Amino acid sequence: MLAINNLSYYIGSRALYENANLHIKPKDKIGLIGLNGTGKSTLLKLINGEYQPDGGEISKSNDCTIGFLNQDLLSFQSDDSILNVAMQAFEEALEVEHQIEKVLKQMETNYEDKLVDKLTRLQERFEALEGYSLQAKAEEILEGIGFSTEDLKRPLREFSGGWRMRVMLAKLLLEQPSLLMLDEPTNHLDLPSIQWVENYLRSYEGAVIIVSHDRQFLDNTAEMIVEVTQQQLITYAGNYSFYLEEKAMRKEIQQNAYDNQQQKIRQTERFIERFRAKSTKARQVQSRVKALERMDRVEEVMDENATVNFKFTFKKKAGRFLVELDQVSKEYDALEIFRNTSIAVERGDKIAMVGANGKGKSTLLRIIAGNESFSGERKLGYNVEMGFYAQHQLEALHLDNEILEELKQAGSEKTEQELRGVLGCFLFSGDDVFKKIKVLSGGEKSRVALAKTLIGESNFLILDEPTNHLDIQSVNILIQALQQYQGTFIIVSHDRHFIGEVANKIWYIEEKEVKEYPGNYHEFADWKEKRDQQREQVTLAPAPKNTAPVKPVSQPDAPATDEQKEQQKELKKLQKELETMEENISKLENEKRHIEQELAKPSVYGHVELLEKHTQEFEETDQKLAEANQRWEALALRIEELENNLR
Repeated sequence: MLAINNLSYYIGSRALYENANLHIKPKDKIGLIGLNGTGKSTLLKLINGEYQPDGGEISKSNDCTIGFLNQDLLSFQSDDSILNVAMQAFEEALEVEHQIEKVLKQMETNYEDKLVDKLTRLQERFEALEGYSLQAKAEEILEGIGFSTEDLKRPLREFSGGWRMRVMLAKLLLEQPSLLMLDEPTNHLDLPSIQWVENYLRSYEGAVIIVSHDRQFLDNTAEMIVEVTQQQLITYAGNYSFYLEEKAMRKEIQQNAYDNQQQKIRQTERFIERFRAKSTKARQVQSRVKALERMDRVEEVMDENATVNFKFTFKKKAGRFLVELDQVSKEYDALEIFRNTSIAVERGDKIAMVGANGKGKSTLLRIIAGNESFSGERKLGYNVEMGFYAQHQLEALHLDNEILEELKQAGSEKTEQELRGVLGCFLFSGDDVFKKIKVLSGGEKSRVALAKTLIGESNFLILDEPTNHLDIQSVNILIQALQQYQGTFIIVSHDRHFIGEVANKIWYIEEKEVKEYPGNYHEFADWKEKRDQQREQVTLAPAPKNTAPVKPVSQPDAPATDEQKEQQKELKKLQKELETMEENISKLENEKRHIEQELAKPSVYGHVELLEKHTQEFEETDQKLAEANQRWEALALRIEELENNLR
């Protein structure tokens, strides 16, 4: 369908591509990956014809149509409704419909047979183009990616750039080109919309090329990974997880080949050096010199995975509760966001807040940070030092500052060498630290703003969409930094791999309330899927034809089903475990108080070994207590669920 042969493309004297090759077949689902600056978006623009190659060729079949979603579409404006903008995908059908209306107008005064014949042909063509169902298709896709039914008639101009990008995505999906190219499609989608697009792309009839930093999105949509590296396009026949395994294996093979070749080269060079002056060995020496010249050199493996060793320091240790919200309500004009919701953040919590856009996640972060008005009570805990990262932090960067200078002005007491170490963790090494903020890309600015947030010695971080504009390597760096962070944080993100790696609690907004799931994201997703299925089954269950009379109290219960018997067994088992867990928690709390009393004794502070021993005992007991409380909460939730099922 489309072939890239010996492609070369240069920016100045730097080669982005050098004799690169790629063949795209119909129905290929390709994830295009690579470090920032390697030329992923450039390749899409070369395929689309916006750029011309410096060498080689890009050829496509005559019936190949291309649809391209890129960040330039953010600026598109129109006074048309978003439904009409999306319907522009059906250009031919709309033109036929216009012709039908024109003929019908003529037939109000003219009944000639040729007009009737023309109308018949036009109606047959309109039906062949599925014209009568096109609006329903457009509405389905727009609502699938997050628009409400009421939104469909609103002008495109009223929506923000991210929502306008969704309309452009809907238009492309409706056009159904034979090659669909999506550049960072998840940047402006919430989690339900991302999952909808995943399902759509899996059954898409054409070929797809996706540039994305969302690992799980690539896992769920791509059947082939193409990596842009060292001016080449390297193909892996599987999704992103397969790519990671296959690349590790290829690296190991290449490294072994490189090591073996280097050993052979050293042996040959020693032979040449040893016998160069001996005339009896001249022929053998020359033979080995020529062999070295002809040798195809195996390149050394370059490690592109940055490892972070980020040292966090806190001036103060926070109390048990960092923020408590009690009976909080929030409205925007007539729109109610929260109603009498109460929740607390405890020391050590790693919270990810998930859900659809427009539910109030960012609003809740601002309430917690103290930047938003509301009704109810917000109580800030003892010794809380807060750091807040959101997209407006990028706008707050001083454009004329150098990167290193920007971090120096962040209020940290770190030395220049320490700041260079931090910037190295965020992929700014050597002279990169002297780049002006104004010349940085969106992803580079995000890394600077994140670095500023993390060096602030805050014991409580609030991060709103921190992975936006970051490539996969940068997301991995942020994951490592947050895994080493000993404080407390709340994150809003739609990147499932990211929150699965860093969060130990999930917050979600339901029925105007903030609710908590005491586990990681993967456990939450499984629990939510099962719960939604149960609710759907209850909703879809047919109502009984005859309403049975209420059963008298004295009447015996109906025999329990096998499923109910299993649930009753599980309930008894969990109730027993809950009792044991409560006893264990009480015991651990007593142990913790005893150790605290020991640590408070003056004699302990004068004995280093004893102090270290009690400190270690305290940390171990505190960890066990946290785990026991977490297990207790999980048991209590499951028991409540079973009791509701058995009622």
